[in-house]
Amino acid sequence: MEGNEMTEQRPGEHMAAEISQQPAILAGIVERQAEIAEVAEAISKRPPRFALLAARGSSDHAALYAKYLIEVLLGLPCGLVSPSTATLYGARPDLRDVLFITVSQSGGSPDLIEVTETARRQGALTVSVTNTPESPLRAAAELGVDIGAGLEKAVAATKTYSATLLSLYLLIDAVRGGKGEDAEKLGELAQQTLDGSVEGVQRAVDRYRFVDRVLTTGRGYSYATALEGSLKLAETSYLAARAYSGADLLHGPVAAVDGETAVLAVTSQGHGVGAMQEVLEAVGKRGADVLAVGSASADVPAALRIGVAPSAEEVAPILEILPIQRIALGLSLARGGDPDSPRGLLKVTKTR
Repeated sequence: MEGNEMTEQRPGEHMAAEISQQPAILAGIVERQAEIAEVAEAISKRPPRFALLAARGSSDHAALYAKYLIEVLLGLPCGLVSPSTATLYGARPDLRDVLFITVSQSGGSPDLIEVTETARRQGALTVSVTNTPESPLRAAAELGVDIGAGLEKAVAATKTYSATLLSLYLLIDAVRGGKGEDAEKLGELAQQTLDGSVEGVQRAVDRYRFVDRVLTTGRGYSYATALEGSLKLAETSYLAARAYSGADLLHGPVAAVDGETAVLAVTSQGHGVGAMQEVLEAVGKRGADVLAVGSASADVPAALRIGVAPSAEEVAPILEILPIQRIALGLSLARGGDPDSPRGLLKVTKTR
């Protein structure tokens, strides 16, 4: 049977490959930004009063990132919708002059499709951001952005997540008249981040492979990274992982932090890192073991640091998540798991 035998798939093989593909994918999206700018031009012709975002899972974290972009860069009020208000409770709000963006890697979740259809009927300008341009979600929305990450085989989203972030950034930047200058070198910066974090990631895996409780935290744009990092650790390594905004962490949850707690702090250059100083000092005093990840990781108190290539603060989350994905991959393998196929999870989760 030589030559016909199927090669056995190694645990984590797909996730590892897809993490490594991200620099090329990000560079490709930048090259295609003219397509995204066409969608932005259509939005600009119908200036919205405010914006709403709908998403689930990893895409929900991408939507939170977009919420910060819309509020900061466009100066528009923005909210994250609860699809069940439309799908289960039948709410039909007046959405005239509203920008409604639905983010879904698969474009196949029934609740997201239904809430998009409802928003369109209620007068919103609907936009889908998906990795599946032929999906029912794209058909439901008036406009669509194809993130173009290619087929993702691992259950845990990696390349589709970073590609969604970049697509959302280019869309929102173009709406304000930008040309995506801060994103031009993201492919190169992503490769620098992956290459430069190998040793730090391995140290983190060795240090935390037996930990049971992880808390992730960040401020501003980096809060989305903290949420996504928490999800990756939970779904691949089955850790009890929770994410908090640095501000919320000091409002009560810090009381549960002790010497048995690992804290993954996302700290990149910009406004957010200054706000994290007090947070990390507080958890450090309670004995927590702090891992700082980001372009400002050297500037905060931590037991272990993993640097990320410097960038504009608005695009930092696209780079911050890369070493965290590799930490999740490494911890899962070190703990005897297979991050390509986490127990009880499917690639497409269908809810209503």
